[in-house]
Parts: sequence; C-alpha cells; structure tokens
Amino acid sequence: MGKRSKRYKEILKSVDVEKAYMLEEAVDVLKNCPAVKFDQSVEFALKMGVDPRKSDQQIRSTVMLPHGTGKKITVLVFTKGDKVKEALDAGAEYAGHDEYIEKIKNGWTDFDAVIATPDMMREVGKLGKVLGPRGLMPTPKAGTVTTDVSKAVTELKKGKVEFRVDKSGVINNFVGKISFAKEMLLENMITLLSAIIKAKPPTAKGNYLKSLYLSSTMGPGLKIDLSSIPNI
Repeated sequence: MGKRSKRYKEILKSVDVEKAYMLEEAVDVLKNCPAVKFDQSVEFALKMGVDPRKSDQQIRSTVMLPHGTGKKITVLVFTKGDKVKEALDAGAEYAGHDEYIEKIKNGWTDFDAVIATPDMMREVGKLGKVLGPRGLMPTPKAGTVTTDVSKAVTELKKGKVEFRVDKSGVINNFVGKISFAKEMLLENMITLLSAIIKAKPPTAKGNYLKSLYLSSTMGPGLKIDLSSIPNI
C-alpha cells in the first residue's frame, strides 16, 4: 500500500467509516475536510430496491435543482432553420445539424447535454453508440426532444438534471459544489430525493431506497442514515 497523504490522514481523524451519518452532519463533515485547490463537486449514490433488468422497474426522470449543480453546462442542440438562432439566443453553445453529426462521428464530445427537435431524431438516433453510453441521447421523457428549444436550454442552464438508475441499481447524481452553503446542498438533495421517490415504478416492491452515500470529489464517502431525511 502506498504512503498516505497528510490530507488523507487528517480526513481519517474526523470520519467514522462504520457510522451512518445524519444528512446535515455528513454535509458538515465534507465541508470541514481539508481544502483542495478547486471547488469540489458533491455527489450522492443511492442504491435502489428495483431490478433494472426489468423494463417496468426503470427509473428515469428530471428535476429542477433549486440551486443548480454549480457546474457549467455546455449544451448542443440538433435543429434546423430559425430554431438554430433560438437555441443560441437561449444560451446553447452549439446549434445546428449535419456539421455536428459529422463532428461526433469523428470523435467530438465537447458537450455536457444534448437537445434535439423531433425532426432531427432520425439522424441523431444514428449517434446512439456515442451518446447512449454517456447518457446524452435526447428523449421526450427527459424534455430533451422538444420544439421549445429555448425553454429546454434555459432549464438545463438553470439546474435541471436528469436522474436514472444504472445497471447496478444505483442512481448517481451531482447535487452541488462544496462551496455551496449547507442549506443549499440540503435543499438540492431533498428536492432530488423527493423526485426519485415520486418516480417509483408501480411494480417496485419492498424497500425502495436501500442505502445512500454522500461524497465530494476529493473527500470520503459517508453512509447516510435514511431516517434523517425529511419525508423519506
């Protein structure tokens, strides 16, 4: 085993790896860890009591985080005609059709979110092998296949995020930056958790939320006591 850093040793002094932390307490622990030279992202990993292999137990939806994620989102919009200007005026970094389809086929992936108007989906669908694994394929359910590109871009820029269960039955999402006030992080997390609960598949049985871990980019992963979360 390699030599542990001074920062790592400092973190170990304040963290109990066996403990299930109250949500507010966990946020305090992460915020009080020794600082690093960048604004760390805060993320949670939620183990779900569903079988993601079954089509009727998929979890996928969107929610507007009240304080955003703190991340700059680069948006690409596949569209034509007047909608190109509409997308760019709303704040999209890229908007167009054939030129961006070719760039992606040649390996370009310098974007964080993709929106498409319905008339573009036949061509966008051909990019599934690139966009699909990155969770970027536009879908009507996520509000990213739409004729109202201005609204879609604005919502993404303001903090609309998509959540989905992966093949392991886990939902991973960013909930803000370590520089956010504790109240902002808590409000973002509770908003996201409430949306996940609302998206519960009717066929899901037993314990829907199984475990929750909260972490920062360079911080520890803390197990959360689910009973400490309001309305859970």
